[in-house]
Amino acid sequence: MADSNTITANRHKRGGLYFEAFEVGSLTEHRYYRTVTQMDNMLFSNMTLNPQPLHIDRHFCEQETEWGQPLMNSLFTLGLMVGIQVSDMTNGTTIANLGMTDVKFPHPLFEGDTVHCTTEVVGKRESKSRPGAGIVEFHHRAYNQDNKLVAECKRSAFIRMRPK
Repeated sequence: MADSNTITANRHKRGGLYFEAFEVGSLTEHRYYRTVTQMDNMLFSNMTLNPQPLHIDRHFCEQETEWGQPLMNSLFTLGLMVGIQVSDMTNGTTIANLGMTDVKFPHPLFEGDTVHCTTEVVGKRESKSRPGAGIVEFHHRAYNQDNKLVAECKRSAFIRMRPK
């Protein structure tokens, strides 16, 4: 068991893990759950100028889609999935996101569903161009209340190393 000095040394004062603390193969089940709402869908779709009726027109969805109800905007779902991990893993230690790949939405997310997420550390390396930083590769997964996978992606992030 690590003592409190070791735990503090691994985390930024805002709670994020420093590069050295990430272990390849580790899996974190995030503590926050979030029920998504019609307001989330409407605000996000309107803020991003996305008039897709799959997200903002209940009547259209009931009458003309196989789902019979609005789908959550997939970019909202992606952002929520990445955002949920911040307080557990990267708050204060992320320098920048470098990219996302293998973004998938295998099952629809609907208004009223409750999302929970996991993050697996799938790789890490020290930065070749910037001392004091490293690149961590994450595999994020989001599930609904029935544990159906609703989103996943691989993300590379530039992460601060522990100060000397």
